[in-house]
Amino acid sequence: MGDNFIADVEWRVSPRPIDYETAVAEMERRALAIREDGAPELVWLLEHPPLYTAGTSADPAELLTPDRFPVHRTGRGGRYTYHGPGQRIGYVLIDLDKRGRDVRCFVAGIECWMIEALAKLGVDARQESGRIGIWTGHGPDEAKIGAIGVRVRRWVTLHGFAVNVDPDLSHFAGIVPCGISDYGVTSLAALGIPDAGARLDAALRECFPNFLERIGTAQRPVCGAHALEAEFTQAKGV
Repeated sequence: MGDNFIADVEWRVSPRPIDYETAVAEMERRALAIREDGAPELVWLLEHPPLYTAGTSADPAELLTPDRFPVHRTGRGGRYTYHGPGQRIGYVLIDLDKRGRDVRCFVAGIECWMIEALAKLGVDARQESGRIGIWTGHGPDEAKIGAIGVRVRRWVTLHGFAVNVDPDLSHFAGIVPCGISDYGVTSLAALGIPDAGARLDAALRECFPNFLERIGTAQRPVCGAHALEAEFTQAKGV
């Protein structure tokens, strides 16, 4: 199918920030087309203007500065997150009806995919028991570098993940990111990896076939051993 496809999955990269509501509407349209019309699955890499999103488990007390940026209610699992320039968003629209119908395996597969891609940039990232997201560092340097929040509707996945490349980390101070207040957030730039956006995109693309292979197996990926604790929502009708 050409360079814009990997294993029949469309690979799309948007060069400019996309309005959040516009992106969600496009996701909804594509998910419906995947289910009803057999449209290709999609990985969409993009950025958003500065905003906060509230997942299905969001606690209003964790929105610390509600007037700082627009706040969008969203159907993905999880709590409050920040999106903005310098953060790579990956919307992952996969048809689980043909890939095993195992949502937890899918979430664990995303974790492994992110960890493997970050490793190619020299980042030792991991999942931590009892915490949502992807983490790096130890002791006082331990911080979150990636977030995951997905929704499944009629066995088609929506939303996906975020990796902090070089965002304004002060913007995270307006929320309690994913409900975890004891640890900070970091980015590839803060870890001393400048101008990493294109390299991260390339690493995600390179590791994507492994992700597809993992979610197509009955056994959950080893690097996602704590995926049972990841928050996700299975929409009505799954």
